Amino acid sequence: MKIAIVGTGYVGLVTGTCFAEMGTDVCCVDIDARKIENLQKGVLPIYEPGLEEMVGRNAGAGRLHFTTRLEEVINEVDVLFSAVGTPPDEDGSADLKYVLDVARSVGRSMERYLLVVTKSTVPVGTAEKIKQAVREEQDKRGVSIPFDIASNPEFLKEGAAIKDFMSPDRVVVGVESEKAKELMSRLYRPFLLNNFRVIFMDVPSAEMTKYAANAMLATRISFMNDIANLCELTGADVNMVRTGIGTDIRIGNRFLYAGCGYGGSCFPKDVKALIKTAADNHYPLRILEAVEAVNEDQKQLLFKKLLKHFNGDVKGKRIAVWGLAFKPETDDIREAPSLALIDKLLEAGCRVSVYDPVAMPEARRCLGDAVEYANDIYHAAEDAEALLVVTDWKVFRIPTWSVIRKLMACPFILDGRNLYDKEELEVAGFTYHGIGR
Repeated sequence: MKIAIVGTGYVGLVTGTCFAEMGTDVCCVDIDARKIENLQKGVLPIYEPGLEEMVGRNAGAGRLHFTTRLEEVINEVDVLFSAVGTPPDEDGSADLKYVLDVARSVGRSMERYLLVVTKSTVPVGTAEKIKQAVREEQDKRGVSIPFDIASNPEFLKEGAAIKDFMSPDRVVVGVESEKAKELMSRLYRPFLLNNFRVIFMDVPSAEMTKYAANAMLATRISFMNDIANLCELTGADVNMVRTGIGTDIRIGNRFLYAGCGYGGSCFPKDVKALIKTAADNHYPLRILEAVEAVNEDQKQLLFKKLLKHFNGDVKGKRIAVWGLAFKPETDDIREAPSLALIDKLLEAGCRVSVYDPVAMPEARRCLGDAVEYANDIYHAAEDAEALLVVTDWKVFRIPTWSVIRKLMACPFILDGRNLYDKEELEVAGFTYHGIGR
């Protein structure tokens, strides 16, 4: 089977590469000529563990191709996945410009039956808009070529995307015809050997499933952050509370870690988009509105703790920040708590030194020369009057504290991910504060 993937961002590139790994002939399409040229040379636009090697292997084997010209491949493929971006609009809704651009391109170029599958995260009802856009372009040409629309939302965790795709706990597929169902079954059949379920449903339910899943995970994070803040006020320890409730099989222990807020390309925009969809249907999602508000407040928590420690006077102080990516094993800094924190630090007149194992180039594009980019964790800590830990990279977990203590001007640590043992650090001569402890 031959397929095309339109969009070579995080979702599109991982999806196309993983399908190629299972023997499918895949052509990845993008309008960004420089990105395609780099991909043809083996240079990836994102960081994801194991992806570079997999791209090289499948491109070398002739199963994975890259082009800017959709019209040249569209009539050679059976299935076309649309994996372009859906950035948040000013009102929080998902911007469908790129999704509909793909639909119009399909309508202009298709000459035979095609299954168009939406891989991007889109609001309920988007499939109908895609269908209308394809038909409008066919009408302009005076043709009526049959096609189907399907929804196949992604559930990839950045940093573990390849494993998630190759061995998923479920694949959700929304279809509206038996032909579309048969094509999607053939495409995913090689993965059935891993004993996972392909869950077929109607298209609107598939579109909603993605948003509902991300909203639930975001809710758990904000819930635990709210509990953590209450723990600090009452003398409880959120880590003990997490263990206590996480062993309840009705709750489970996933996504119960307190921290300095969630970020990334999915949770923030998907929560906003779902809230907007509800508002458009005159039904306020009060729980999700609170989830978003808690998260925005949580991103300010480390700065507030810093101000409290220094009695409101932080101007001119040198502050070290460990971690820029919104989570470990990715270079993604979209909506990252680190950016909100750094903005506040700079606004307050702090001098900021940052370090992240892979996200420094992305951060430099965003922050420019406003901060100092350190070579490693120790360089970042030099002469710092506070060390703020924002991302729980493994490299941060067991530093040589005696060296850090000598390097810092003031031994003060704000642990935004609860990585460290308070007693151990206090014995080592540090003042330590975590979240909810």
